Amino acid sequence: MKLTIIGNGVMAQSLAMGLIKSYEVEMIGRDINKLKAIKEKMPQIEIKQLEDKEDINGKNIIFCVKPFALESVSVRLVGTANILISILAGTRLDYLRKQVKAKNYVRAMPNIAASVLQSMTTVTGDLESKDISMKIFATIGQSVWVHTEYQLDIATAVAGSGPAFLALVAEALADGAVKAGLDRHLSTQLVQGLFVGTASLLKHSHPSFIKDSVMSPGGTTASGYSKLEECGVRNAMISAVNEAYNKACELAKK
Repeated sequence: MKLTIIGNGVMAQSLAMGLIKSYEVEMIGRDINKLKAIKEKMPQIEIKQLEDKEDINGKNIIFCVKPFALESVSVRLVGTANILISILAGTRLDYLRKQVKAKNYVRAMPNIAASVLQSMTTVTGDLESKDISMKIFATIGQSVWVHTEYQLDIATAVAGSGPAFLALVAEALADGAVKAGLDRHLSTQLVQGLFVGTASLLKHSHPSFIKDSVMSPGGTTASGYSKLEECGVRNAMISAVNEAYNKACELAKK
């Protein structure tokens, strides 16, 4: 199967890096110089500059442009795609149907871990395309089908924005170790290993169990954990997810 990615941004490139291992991939974008640079990094990929009248008839499209660019790009697309998979945050299926012609429509929210085949992707849309879209995203990590766009918007705030939230935590942990006196390269290495190991534990254990198994009475973890609670880290994370979700809802109204 051939997949056509429309867009050449960071998310489009992350998807391409993962998908080229299982699919024939074409990338269409407006910046030919950027496309050529991507081609140098991924020789397997086909590149094409977006034309004023771009024929999408029969193509399997993954739409990766920014939400604000939807109208300016969709007006150039002619024909009827086989399937349109949109990763545009907050952009409803009904609106996509008005902008781009396709037999079936799907919304998906992968994350940048697609480039290393570890994306956590949430998918929803026309049931006729459930199997094919789930199969596509299963090749770049894990995929979960939800039944409403409301659920997908919440998932966007967790799995889509989550890498940025966790990257902040990782950076802060490394900074804390440096402040305490550990070399930067050692701090970074420790945090990398920490995240890999904890991710494996989370596949088999509830977060609260992991926390309790590490936290001895009156110990170092208990002392550090109490400081996290004192500084409101838990509430900050909950608030971050809710703010990201609210932004997705705001985008849907435009």
